[in-house]
Amino acid sequence: MCGIVGVTGNDNAVKILVNGLQKLEYRGYDSAGIYVNDQKGQDYLVKSKGRISELSAKITPEVHGSTGIGHTRWATHGVVSVDNAHPHFSNDDRFYLVHNGVIDNFQELKAQYLSDVPFRSQTDTEVVVQLIDKFAVEDHLDAKQAFLKTLGLLKGSSYAFLMMDREQPDTLFVAKNKSPLLIGVGDGFNVVCSDALAMLRETHDFLELMDGEVVTITPDKVAIEDADGQTVERKPFHVDMNADEADKGTYPFYMLKEVDEQPNVMRKLAQTYLSEHGEPNIDKQLLQAMEAADRLYIIGAGTSYHAGLIGKRLFENLAHIPTEVHVSSEFAYEQPMLSEKPFFIFLTQSGETADSREVLVNVNDAGYPSLTITNVQNSTLSREATYTLLLHAGPEIAVASTKAYTAQIALEAILAKALGELTGQIIAQNFNIRQQLGLVATGMQAIVDEKDKLEEMSSKYLLKTNRAFYIGRGIDHAVSLEAALKLKEISYIQCEGFASGELKHGTIALIEAGTPVIGFITQAKTAGLTRSNLQETMARGAQTLTIVRESLAVDGDDLVLPDVDEMLMPLLSVVPAQLLAYYTSLNKGLDVDKPRNLAKSVTVE
Repeated sequence: MCGIVGVTGNDNAVKILVNGLQKLEYRGYDSAGIYVNDQKGQDYLVKSKGRISELSAKITPEVHGSTGIGHTRWATHGVVSVDNAHPHFSNDDRFYLVHNGVIDNFQELKAQYLSDVPFRSQTDTEVVVQLIDKFAVEDHLDAKQAFLKTLGLLKGSSYAFLMMDREQPDTLFVAKNKSPLLIGVGDGFNVVCSDALAMLRETHDFLELMDGEVVTITPDKVAIEDADGQTVERKPFHVDMNADEADKGTYPFYMLKEVDEQPNVMRKLAQTYLSEHGEPNIDKQLLQAMEAADRLYIIGAGTSYHAGLIGKRLFENLAHIPTEVHVSSEFAYEQPMLSEKPFFIFLTQSGETADSREVLVNVNDAGYPSLTITNVQNSTLSREATYTLLLHAGPEIAVASTKAYTAQIALEAILAKALGELTGQIIAQNFNIRQQLGLVATGMQAIVDEKDKLEEMSSKYLLKTNRAFYIGRGIDHAVSLEAALKLKEISYIQCEGFASGELKHGTIALIEAGTPVIGFITQAKTAGLTRSNLQETMARGAQTLTIVRESLAVDGDDLVLPDVDEMLMPLLSVVPAQLLAYYTSLNKGLDVDKPRNLAKSVTVE
């Protein structure tokens, strides 16, 4: 949520800021703005509601500078308006500030220190910039000192701050706590961003920042200090990614591109984590730490939580280790009774999910071992967990996750296979994961090649309804939860996923004539039961659609999937659900990639 960009020492500052903000659109936002200074006494502030395109339209030719800051805002405090958009500035126009996160005690600070100060906005951020100005003027502090004094008053807050002072127009002041921020190192200039994607056209070398650190940046220097004011020396890490990887190319939307990329993601995972003979290439220390555990705890939110539900079955079937799956926002504050030797697995596409990080902080405090499975190298959850495995799925820009979800499941399968081999489980030893992922990749390709058929199904079953149901049993039930999430988040159809056997325990009361009910049938032992449950809904007027594994198909099934191992069928069955959601959103005229009220990287609790 929200995005920050900054640059100092580059005459193309306006272009760099706007391009960076465009790369951060995936994070979700409702307004945007930039502030730039040309070092010669001219500075410009431009803010707008809506999309970056609307901001760009307000940036006139005379707006220029070599140092600047920019922001996309996802509303938390205050309505969507130009006044509430960032950057915010002090009443004397000296300080300009952008901020990601939430200041928990902003009302108390406002009442204690700023009761006589007029405010333009309803935001917590403006309180911070007005405090900095107050301390600079009344206490005769320089910008950095006033910044530090203000930071010391922010209790229990998450923040990433980027500030400019008109009296030091080539300098950026940076601080972070719980919210991600990176420094990009250029040739004669430096940049700041919430995500490396925003600045890949400017640099591939980045400095990660830790909580509590404060940074002063000029065109030729990056000075990092820890919470005690001690200088921190840190080498940059290199992001080996082509900026074009984050472009749509010829696709109308990122989501469609990312759905189509899933077969290649399966092959990439196999190449990365498996030998030519199918033996897992997983860190032995990680496997030994997992083997020593008496229970695995998978933590995730949204789509990652759904991937964890599949992972539970993989770890229990292949490695015979009890596994629990928990919603991170619940686990953080209602922790269940733990086993004696727990091991934690965090599933996160961005590696910055605030709810999951709160759990990880508690896990680290307790001294338990942990693994983060993420798509983003050097992300917060990656750095702070004991171990990390990367998804290698490439940039996922659309808010609705597709290839990260299937990558998480595939990597869980590889990990479960490796752990099962270590513990001597016969089923794991006989499970040819490399061959199966090859079959999955081929099957995915066959499904995405049937786009026309899936668009027709979307038009027939979903385009004109305002509610729908996905049902299934066992693993199919777990997939139905993810399928329902995809549909509701980008088409705004009220859709729920249910264990099909639970229909008769209440939900069937919602079935009316024409209600779409989509059934997953990929597990042999429950296929007949799910068919029976579909018949029950048909008897009450439902319009049913079946997504069935080939070996379980019968005449009249709507979509037949290629056969792979039952444990990996979710990798195939979810793909048509992704495309059904895509075409429903597309043909309703909605913004597929940026659904309302949602953000890709959820960095607030």
